[in-house]
This record gives sequence, structure tokens and C-alpha cells, in this order.
Amino acid sequence: MKIIVCIKQVPPSGGIVVDETDRVQIRSGGVLNPCDARALAVAVMIKKRLGGKITALSMGALSAESTLRQTLAIGADEGVLLSDKAFRGADVCVTAYTLAQAVTKLGGADLILCGQQTTDGDTAQTPFSLAARLNIPAVGFVKAIEFTGETPIFIQELSGASAAVEARFPMVAAIGLSAAAPLAASLKERLDAAKKPLKIWGLSDMPDSDGSNYGLIASPTRVIKISRISTEQKNPPITEPPADTAERILKAVRAVVGGR
Repeated sequence: MKIIVCIKQVPPSGGIVVDETDRVQIRSGGVLNPCDARALAVAVMIKKRLGGKITALSMGALSAESTLRQTLAIGADEGVLLSDKAFRGADVCVTAYTLAQAVTKLGGADLILCGQQTTDGDTAQTPFSLAARLNIPAVGFVKAIEFTGETPIFIQELSGASAAVEARFPMVAAIGLSAAAPLAASLKERLDAAKKPLKIWGLSDMPDSDGSNYGLIASPTRVIKISRISTEQKNPPITEPPADTAERILKAVRAVVGGR
């Protein structure tokens, strides 16, 4: 079983900094994205059951190497970091294209696991865009994983229901926060991680090395404006009895509909 886990280093809570010139996020360190940590835990679970190899794949600044080393300590066998100024500012579509190029260079995979979403972009679209680029199926919003014999079954969270999806390889699965508990590394595992292979690939390493197909220049979306949300409380919480609240709401509705 050949498994690739897509990993992203994200800023700590409240730590997002943006370049005001081109409105691209400045990345100079961070933490492992929470959903990606669960995706790696699922990969380790599958590897223990089916065997195989786990490659952690990330795109970002060179500072993301520390996060990749963390994944090597908690279960990944090797790491690949895509880091080049040409990749800077990529939106979801171009990020997926860049990751797909790396997957192709790695020789493909039976299973590609991604976190459902990240705490910085929060689009929840990259896994599906990656699957589209690779022309393979995808299952999203995975909240648990089970096995029927040697076949992984992904339990997918839907609106008011759930679905059991049998794995058909190759495929992409987007893993949510409840799918598995994040793993922790022992001191020995952290020391051993320093000896595991970690590759850093740039534009010239990609199967498509045309820089016009990457980064901000190739992205069809642009950030026009960035606004900070005020969290000041404007209205006090309602503490009156429920019956009084209901009566007040009823009066407001009657005023809107003309007393009917």
C-alpha cells in the first residue's frame, strides 16, 4: 500500500500575517494543521493493517521542514517539501496542480489522504481539486474509518446522516477532526525522525517546470481586500424567562407582518 498524506504548516491561532503589497500570506513558521494530523493518524492505522509506505507531502516555505520532521516522528516514512518562490501565492486550483505534479513525480499512490480543511484558508476544496487533477475519485468529510476484512471503509459525515464508502484505489480521502486522535512522538521517535529521508523540490524538479503554471501568476482567484473582524459584543445576552422572550419575539414578528 502506497500512501501519500498531504500536510500543511499553518500559523498558530491568531498569527496570520499578510503581505499588504500582493495580499499573500507571509509564512515563517507554524504548526501542523489539525485535520492533517488526523489524516496522518488514519494513514498509520491503515499501514498497520495493510502494510506499505507513508510519504508526507507539503508545500510551503522552508520553515515547513520542521512540521514535516514532526510527521516523520509520528509515522511517516519519508517527507517531501515543495518550496520555491514560483509556488508562492497559489490558490486552491494551483495548489492542487502543484501537489498533483509532485504525486506524479512520486509515481502515484494507492491512497492520498488530506485534512478536510486548514485553519488558515478553510476552503475544504483542495482534496477534491487534487482528485480532479489526478482524475481519481474522492470521498470527503470522513469522520471515522472501519475495515471489512482488508478493505478500508470510510464513514462519511453528511447533513443529518452518514454514509459508508468502500475504498477503491487509487483515491483521495479528506479526513475530518473526529476521524482519529492525533499521534504524539516519543523522544526516541523524534531522534529517529532526524535520520529519515526528507526531500526538498523546487520548480525545476516538477514534471511541468513552466513557472507560468504555478503560484500567484497562474491562480484564477485574487485577494482584493482583507478586513479584520471586530469581536466586540454589541448586545447583552438575554437572561429573561423563556416565556417573556417568546412574547417579545412574537410582538416583533407581528410588527413585521402587519399584526396578522
